[in-house]
Amino acid sequence: MTQSAVANSEEVVKLDLSDVEHRLGKRVGGGQLWEPCNKTDIRRWVMAMDYVNPLHWDQRFARQTRFGDIIAPQSMAVALDYGHGNNQACVGHIPGQHMIFGGEEWWWYGTHVRPGDQLIQERIFTGYKVSDTKFAGPTLFQRGDTIHRNQRGDLIAKSCPTVIRYLAKEAEKRGIYAATAGAPKRWTAAALEEIDKIRRDWFMSNRTGKSPDWKQVQVGDRLPRRVIGPHSIASFTTEYRAFIFNIWGSFYWTAPEGVEDPWVNQDMGWIEGFSFDEEGAMIDPRLRDGLYVGPSRGHIDDSRASEIGMHRAYGYGATMAAWNTDYLAFWAGHDGLVRHAKSDFRGPAFEGDVTYIDGEVVDKIEHSAWGFPVVQVKVTMTNQDGKTVVTALNEVELPY
Repeated sequence: MTQSAVANSEEVVKLDLSDVEHRLGKRVGGGQLWEPCNKTDIRRWVMAMDYVNPLHWDQRFARQTRFGDIIAPQSMAVALDYGHGNNQACVGHIPGQHMIFGGEEWWWYGTHVRPGDQLIQERIFTGYKVSDTKFAGPTLFQRGDTIHRNQRGDLIAKSCPTVIRYLAKEAEKRGIYAATAGAPKRWTAAALEEIDKIRRDWFMSNRTGKSPDWKQVQVGDRLPRRVIGPHSIASFTTEYRAFIFNIWGSFYWTAPEGVEDPWVNQDMGWIEGFSFDEEGAMIDPRLRDGLYVGPSRGHIDDSRASEIGMHRAYGYGATMAAWNTDYLAFWAGHDGLVRHAKSDFRGPAFEGDVTYIDGEVVDKIEHSAWGFPVVQVKVTMTNQDGKTVVTALNEVELPY
């Protein structure tokens, strides 16, 4: 395993992994929400994800379904966790680091989250590797598992994100995204009208929640196109505010029993201005709010984004994974279920961009590892220039 890379002819840039290696395979602590999920939490989440399924916000509609009331979308498990669901992978102090998401993998086990449920997380740091990247030189890729259960002990989901940790100053110096910096794209009225039409057509594609029949779905079938955007400071802020742990006083710290020196809320090694002030936040909420002070401020502040190599306001990996899950779940309908989703993030959604989401059935698996038939759907997200930002391979249960 290489732990260094030559950044230029004059110096060798290294990642200090001394606080990472000994934590491998250990259980991890983190934040635990105080209160159960409620209907307002659910509505706030689907509004932020631009997900219009009435099952998740319209009480009158939901009462007429087999569920009898509003339920949370499958994607919401990440919003009921701490730290955008990455605490189990962001383990170890690395001086001068920053982090972005590299991908997410999810499994769902058939129990829906309803208002009044409270998710409890069990976390473990499972793996890492170091690679040399054009973006930042020596770059650490870390993975971890989180098991999500409700207050009754029912298994809801398992998540495994990949986080990418790198030296912020090295990424700033290399400036890979500098060419995309500058003013966000300005859209003409005609272009916005076309985007709005695609957006609305997807909204109307399955509002009733009808599920396709597994036998009738064919390899090569294409899902209705979805579009999200144009992304803006307002939309990035709305997404951030839908993660419940970002609300002042919404969680407490918890550590796994029996683990020596467990990772809970230690400093990851942020550069100045990107860490929280936990003590000060007992008085001033902005000191615990990542958009004012903390790791997420680069998402909505160009100057701060430049300090970590991004050079323009940009979106969140956790929400891109949620877009994929919601897209599939809307197509699958009330009697379908997304069982497995593996998303690889190829690039950020920058301010001013739009994200087009396209899906295609690439396989039908009659005898799956789940014990029942599933369809395999490949999802690709691209921006207005045709650049791929996310690819995902997914397994969806349909009635058969």
